[in-house]
Amino acid sequence: MNNSERKKSAHKLSIRFVILYICITAFIQPIFPQLNKLDLSGKWSFKLDSTDVGIAEKWYLTTFSETINLPGTTDDAGFGIKNTLEPKLEKPQVLRLTRKNSYVGAAWYSRNITIPNSWKKKNITLKLERVIWETRVWIDGKEVSAKQESLVTPHYFDLTEYLTKGKHKLTVRVDNRKKYDISVNDMAHAYTNETQIKWNGIVGEISCIAQDEVSIENIQIYPNITSKSARIVLSILNTKNKPVTGKLNIGAILKKTGQKIPEYSIPFNTKDKHTKIEINYPMGENALLWDEFNPNIYTLTATITGKRYQSVKSTDFGLRAITNKNSQLQINGKRIFVRGTLECSIFPLKGYPPTDKAGWEKVYKTAKAWGLNHIRFHSWCPPKVAFEVADEMGFYLQVELPLWSLVINQDKSTNDFLYSEADKIINEYGNHPSFCFWSIGNELQSDFVYLNNFVDRLKSKDPRHLYSNTSFTFEKGHGLWPEHNDDFWVTQYTKKGWVRGQGVFDSESPSFAKDYSTSTEGLTIPLITHEIGQYAVYPNLNEIEKYTGVLDPLNFKAVKADLIKKNKLHKAEDYLLASGKLAAILYKEEIERSLKTNGISGFQLLDLHDFPGQGTALVGLLDAFWDSKGIIKPEEFRQFCAPVVPLIRYQKATYTNKETFEADIEIANYSDATISEKKLNWRIQSDNTVLKSGSLAIPNLQIGSTPALGKISFQLSEIKQASSLNIVVEIENTEYKNNWQIWVYPTELKIEKDNIIITVNKKEAIDALVSGKKVLYSPKKTEINGLEGKFVQVFWSPVHFPDQPGTMGLLINPKHKAFAHFPTEMHTNWQWWDLCKNSKTLITDSIQGIEPIVENIDNFMKNRNLCSIFETNAGNGQLIFSSMDLLTNIETRPEARQLLYSLIEYMKSSDFEPKKKFDMKNFELLISTKP
Repeated sequence: MNNSERKKSAHKLSIRFVILYICITAFIQPIFPQLNKLDLSGKWSFKLDSTDVGIAEKWYLTTFSETINLPGTTDDAGFGIKNTLEPKLEKPQVLRLTRKNSYVGAAWYSRNITIPNSWKKKNITLKLERVIWETRVWIDGKEVSAKQESLVTPHYFDLTEYLTKGKHKLTVRVDNRKKYDISVNDMAHAYTNETQIKWNGIVGEISCIAQDEVSIENIQIYPNITSKSARIVLSILNTKNKPVTGKLNIGAILKKTGQKIPEYSIPFNTKDKHTKIEINYPMGENALLWDEFNPNIYTLTATITGKRYQSVKSTDFGLRAITNKNSQLQINGKRIFVRGTLECSIFPLKGYPPTDKAGWEKVYKTAKAWGLNHIRFHSWCPPKVAFEVADEMGFYLQVELPLWSLVINQDKSTNDFLYSEADKIINEYGNHPSFCFWSIGNELQSDFVYLNNFVDRLKSKDPRHLYSNTSFTFEKGHGLWPEHNDDFWVTQYTKKGWVRGQGVFDSESPSFAKDYSTSTEGLTIPLITHEIGQYAVYPNLNEIEKYTGVLDPLNFKAVKADLIKKNKLHKAEDYLLASGKLAAILYKEEIERSLKTNGISGFQLLDLHDFPGQGTALVGLLDAFWDSKGIIKPEEFRQFCAPVVPLIRYQKATYTNKETFEADIEIANYSDATISEKKLNWRIQSDNTVLKSGSLAIPNLQIGSTPALGKISFQLSEIKQASSLNIVVEIENTEYKNNWQIWVYPTELKIEKDNIIITVNKKEAIDALVSGKKVLYSPKKTEINGLEGKFVQVFWSPVHFPDQPGTMGLLINPKHKAFAHFPTEMHTNWQWWDLCKNSKTLITDSIQGIEPIVENIDNFMKNRNLCSIFETNAGNGQLIFSSMDLLTNIETRPEARQLLYSLIEYMKSSDFEPKKKFDMKNFELLISTKP
């Protein structure tokens, strides 16, 4: 082979080598994406230490016989005390979901790790992403100097001085026992068994990370939307023990397009172990802002290079400014209205929050489908991926310290822990544009001087968020007006009145012209309504089969067993639907009143989905898995919960046909632009028949709530019989549409009773029945033995708040001939308000021979037979008994008069043939007075 041939052969070999190298690299890179990181997920040796002997017996030198997979928990693996409780309607089964295997105490996790040769002279950090509560670490039997105890941020251990190349034994001791008094009855959601569980384990990323001796520790980004720039603060770690020089490069790209921002470079030097470098990074006039409609995320990458070191670190951020100008929330100078719900670490399969993207996409995608743009993390802070997904989807998040305390500032060690948690939250999550609001905790009480100082401390450290001392408080002398340094205020009421309907819907007759302007008058900061709703919905027993994880729904199973015992299981789905429909109706009015109030900047529902703790508080239209219960469709909910919502103001729910229905039309526009050159259409219809319609041109509709744009007016005289009418308002050629129901009853209503006896008198009723007559008996409310009549259903939970009347709405068969002249659905609606309030609810468990016409749904703890109207054969006659007052002042109570008419017409017809027989001795159980 001559020289020329040798050169050609060598060249071909070189090309083949390059191709082979590229192929090997392409194969290896997906497997080892970062050679400076060891993934420690997988099988670990494991042992519980319930008697705390592990340290004394040097378990850090032991390889345990049992194994466990990490990330994971002892609950996942089936370790701990197995549950032996049976499904019963008793505590503790009904307090919350039940852990199948429970363990609180120390547990040891151990495995061998191999440090590569390339990590020589590297700084090595152990990262444990999510742990409850305390961790300690040993390497080859030597304890690492600092223990960690954060509830809401990763635990980091510096292993540099403990590790050399080759094999080592890594041992982690996790102790999930309570460390500090952060909450009343362990209800703060960072550490509780009410929603998540007090799990023992390590969740999320578990890794060893290697960095050069000079490296970037942390990056904090403070955007400036006015100058389209970002102030970058880098923390540099230098362990060389000598001054170093280098070059800093900063660049950013827009994630969704890959658009690059020009790089910025400067030389730097550092002589200390910890150094901060601060620069202003111009992003150009074309840089895009972040908000819910335009969730533009930038990834900033910082690189430092010097002699024998290089460090690269990236973080996501967005250009945005959240402000509270003119008592209104604004983002980037535009007014916003936060439509929120709570997330209380409710993840019932695992009992802890997901640390993967898919888990949080389920939460935010569902919330968005239901019209929300805001999540409040009640007394906890979620993991990093929750912020990342919220960034991408444009959600405004409220974060809280792990705190729900009535004894604030009683213990220095607890204070120190909270200060540390706050600093760690800033370092870990502060760059995320979705992190907009920060409250110190939930319903805090005691020392507001301490809270004020805490807020001031956070403001001085991190101006990127708006701050509040507490999410509501019951503390005397506080809570009726904001604290002096609040940036926003979360409350149920002000010193001038309620700002949520839960306080007034059962006591004030229905009116849809109201808002909370009087209550908010004079406020100088934005108000967000606190935990509106809390309307209990009957358990969805079909949900039981979904609990395939670490929690057992003994509460649901107990309800099911009780219904089976009482031969009522067939009614469970009707109970769910009827109570849920009422909750949806109340949520609609709650939300619309907030939208109509110019002095309100948002609401926080409690809750769009169920809260499975605190006495099984099933207050959601979705279940605990963020799945629909089938009560209302998300597109129906979005009619009144969306960036743009058509609204009307009208005086009441029920009318006579001598009246005129009048309504003012408004639009709440919280989109990202002015609405102009649109037509607004309205119509009033009965079933599918349009009775009247109209339209009006929409002027330039600025962002915010609006004054009246126009009127709807309709003479009701053409309505000749009792009717339910639907009012529809929609913006033409958009998805924005809303609707409301009213009920119209004829004024000229002649009640011809024929031979029917209508009476409030027990003796008269009994005598007539004995003589074989038809009787409609509606005694005075004060004479009836029964529960207080309520329109609004159980608040929160009949277990957590047991001293409430405890009914969950009406269950009605709308096709029953008794309602031929009284339009109704199968559930409570606003036309039943007067009738429910002027009633007692009968308990009929011990009364045989009755057929309910209007049934009341009992709370799930009792499941009694309840009703307000029933029919039966009694004596020699036939009876309709109504504990709803149908006879008092019916000239001014059109609903009562109409229902009375409908019942009488039914009794006069051949359809009135009660099948059951009632023993008249049972009157003694129903009526408290003598005949």
